[in-house]
Formats: sequence, structure tokens, C-alpha cells
Amino acid sequence: MTHALGCTEEDLRRLAGARSFERGLGYLAAVSRLEIGDEAITATVDGTDAYEVELTEDEDSGLTGWCDCPYGREGNFCKHCVAVGLAVLRQAESVPQQRSAAASRTRLLDGWLESRTREELLALVREQLSDDRDLRRRLELRAAAAGEDTGIVRERVLSLLDTRPFARYGYVEYADAHAYGRQAAEAVTALRALTADGRSADAVEVAREALRALGRTYGEIDDSDGLIGDVATRLAEAHLDACRTARPDPVETAEWLVRYLLSEVNDATDIDLFDYREILGEPGLARARALVVAAWRANPKGWAEKYLMERLLKADGDSVDALVEVHAADLAPNGHTHLVIARELEAAGRPGEALEWAERGLRETASEWGPDSNLVAFVCERYERADRLADVVAVRRNLLRARPSLAAYQHLRTAAGAAGTWQSVERTGALEVLKAVAQPKKGRWYDGSLLVDALMDDNDLQPAWQAATDGCADERQWLALADRIRDRRPADALSVYLRWIEPLRKQTGDSTYERLAELLLSARACQRTLGTEAEFATYLAALRADQKRKRKLMAILDQHGL
Repeated sequence: MTHALGCTEEDLRRLAGARSFERGLGYLAAVSRLEIGDEAITATVDGTDAYEVELTEDEDSGLTGWCDCPYGREGNFCKHCVAVGLAVLRQAESVPQQRSAAASRTRLLDGWLESRTREELLALVREQLSDDRDLRRRLELRAAAAGEDTGIVRERVLSLLDTRPFARYGYVEYADAHAYGRQAAEAVTALRALTADGRSADAVEVAREALRALGRTYGEIDDSDGLIGDVATRLAEAHLDACRTARPDPVETAEWLVRYLLSEVNDATDIDLFDYREILGEPGLARARALVVAAWRANPKGWAEKYLMERLLKADGDSVDALVEVHAADLAPNGHTHLVIARELEAAGRPGEALEWAERGLRETASEWGPDSNLVAFVCERYERADRLADVVAVRRNLLRARPSLAAYQHLRTAAGAAGTWQSVERTGALEVLKAVAQPKKGRWYDGSLLVDALMDDNDLQPAWQAATDGCADERQWLALADRIRDRRPADALSVYLRWIEPLRKQTGDSTYERLAELLLSARACQRTLGTEAEFATYLAALRADQKRKRKLMAILDQHGL
């Protein structure tokens, strides 16, 4: 049945999703300050922070919810909205009366305010300002924006962006970032008010200072939710809108823009030089081009200089050769830049030159991690299209020799398989490469060998077992081998399981106990195949007697029927 809220618990579940709905059930007791108005329902829900929630209903869209928690600000019907909806449904019978009462209060308040004199209303506002610091601050800012003294607005805007009141240890932590973001957002309101009041030129200047101020401190804020980044974007939009109205000097504007975009304070915003195309006109764009080219030639490896130069060339439709020149001035050691160049050339209809650059990238790779995997794929795909399968094999073979890995072995196997040379030629050489590095290497994430991994990947289990027996396997590999041979060679697999059970007898912890149970189950399966279950029963009884003080282990063994 649909309640006075206009929805049911099932509707809340549908809006929020099963997970958020279930979590919302746990927040029902955290709902406070619930107020059912004639148009909206508001409440506070105590979670990681005290979150403000608003539910509204519309004939077309139905129930919608807003919450200032991180998930809610992304437009989701969050667990806090669910909690408020559930709280309202718990008192559904009284909702119509509460709404009617709210509407009556609104009409009464409107009528009373309209009957007050100007002096009485001023007195009322002043009374509220003395008790509500946030309201006072907002109105002070609006008054300054409507006044003549731009200095007051500038000072107030910069104070709103000052992180010091929120930085406990010189850094605005996550818990304080939301409050700072709400305050900083008022700076955007002030700038837009300046423009709306016919003072767009002032808004341009103040916005520039605001962007620099926020950019200088952005790195000292935990902006995990992106709230401050959103404020920075809105500041940039306010600056752009003010420029559209004020029409500042195009050359001076170009100079400011390029300086700003090349500076470190630009990290917080996403300003695009060409969003200002209309404002700059040809004189401003010409000046911007000259400054960008000069900056890039002075520092061709600078990220900002390189990005702006690339953006300039693409926007102006310059030749691909100019773009190649920009990228070629700073080639990445792993060949990624060669790949960027190759893709630009291929898109320009020059596939031969594209492949030459990609091949050059493979030759010139100087990274200890080898060439960019996408670069390798690019070259190999072009070779395959041209039916140059032997060249694909050569690339994959060289990579395996230079930096042996299971992935490199697999890629070579695939390439040589397509060329028909894997079993006849390439596999023997590839395994020789892996044998040369078969002994454990210090610093690897496990102590096994690539040789065992490759042989198991080939499902060549007898050579893999022999390599492991020769000392080239770690626990992971031994157990993987045991699992693979258990049905055909149960005695060998059993010896592996029993060997790795022993060290676990001296360890504690839930994960250890689960691992021990898993190995015992594998050992029992082997002895069933061998027909020696009685031996396993004796072994298990002795283990339980030895480990009987570990009550959690005993419980886990019982759960697994051991």
C-alpha cells in the first residue's frame, strides 16, 4: 500500500538499491531534527559526519532525495535518504496533518512579514544576524558585492579561500574539507554577484586572485570527494563569464592566461585556453600563440609547456609534423611517446612512418621495465595485418630474452603458434631462457621460478615436477602442482600436502586454520584415491590431539568434517 509519503519501503529499496537500503535500516535511529514541510521533508542523519537530507516529491518524477554526504552529492539516493524515508513512513498516518500544519505556518509567516514595516523587518534581520554568524557573513558579502568598494569584496573573497582556520596541522584533512568547501563556494557567489551588478571588470580581477589563492593551497587539502576541485572549476567559470561581459584587453588577458596555465597553481582547475577564443579575438590568440611557442622552446620537456603547445597545434589545425616535433622533443624512456607519435601519423594517413616510429620506440627503450605494452601491441598488430608473422615472433622472442616473464613467454607462444614455429623451434629456446633464470632471485614477490610457471602453463606437468624437485619451486608452485597431479599421482601430491601442513601446526590465526583445513582435505582426497583412508584417520587424530588447545582450529576442522 502506498503511504502518505507517496512511496513504500519497496520504493525506497528501488531508489537506493538493495545495499544502500539495508545500510539505511541501521541509520534509522540516527535521524534527528525531522521536519515535514508542505513542499519538502528535511532532517539530519548522524553518520561519519552530521549530514543534511532533503526529500521532495513531484507528480512527474516521484520521490527524490538529496544528501550532502559524498555519495549523495553524486546524485545518489543514499542510505541517509533511506533512513529519513523510513522515519517518515513510521509516522505515515500523521504526515498529511503535519504537511497541512506546515502550509498553514508558511501562510501565517508570509502574512505576518508582509504586514511588518520596513523598520520592523530591519530590526528582525539585525536580530538574526547577531545570532547567526554564517548568515551575517553571507549578507556582508552580498552587501560588499553590491557596493562600490571592490577592495572589501576582494578581501572577503580571499578570506573565504583561506585554509588556515581549517588546517589543524598545516593541512586541511578530509573531515574538515567539506566545511572549507562550503565556505569557499561562497566566493563563487560573490564573484557572480559582482558581474550581475554590472561590475564585471572588478569580477575579472578578483577572480584572478581567487584562482591563484585556491591554486596555491589546493595541494594542502584532502579533496578525496572532489568538492574543492568543483569549487575551483566554478571559480574558473565565474572568471570566464565575467570576461565575456567585461571584454578585458585581449592581449593582456592572453598574457595572464598563459602565465596562469604554465604555473603550478593551475592544478586545481581545468581551464582551456580556447574557451577564451571569443574574448581573445585574433590579437589575443596571436599573443597567446607566441607566448606558448616561446615557453615550449625554452622548456620542451615541461609538462604544461608541452600540453599547451600540443593543444595550440591541434586547435589551429597545424600539420602532424609540427605535433611530431613537439612530442619528439621529450621522448619517454619506455617508448610511450613514440606510440603517441605513431598514432598521430597513422591518423593522418601515414601508416609507414607510424610503424617506423613505433619500431624506433622498441629499439630505443631505456626503461628497466621494458617498452610500453601498448607500443609492443601496436607494432605486433601492424605486422600481423601485413602477414609478417615471423617479425611478430622476433619481437616477442627479443622481449622474453631481455626481460623474462610468464607473460612474455605466453605472448611468444601465441605468436609462434600462429606462425607454426612454436613446437618445432621456439619453445625449446624459450625454455632455455627460463632455465637460465630458474633459480630464485632476491627481491621477487615470490621465490619460485618462471620455468615451473611456464611448464605448468603449458600443462607439461612431468618436466614441471622435475624442475620443482631440482629446487626451482616455492610453496605456491608446489601446491599448484600437487593439485594438478592429484588424480594421476596421488602419492606424490600427498607428500606435498603433508610437507606444507607441518609448518602450519606451529602457527595461529583464522587464516592459518582455514589453510590447514584446506590442505587436510586435499590430503584426505589423495589417501582415498590410494585406498589408505585409515592412515589418514590416524594422522588426523594425532594432529587433533596435538592441536587440541586451539579451540578455534578444532571448530574449523569440525565445520569441514575433519
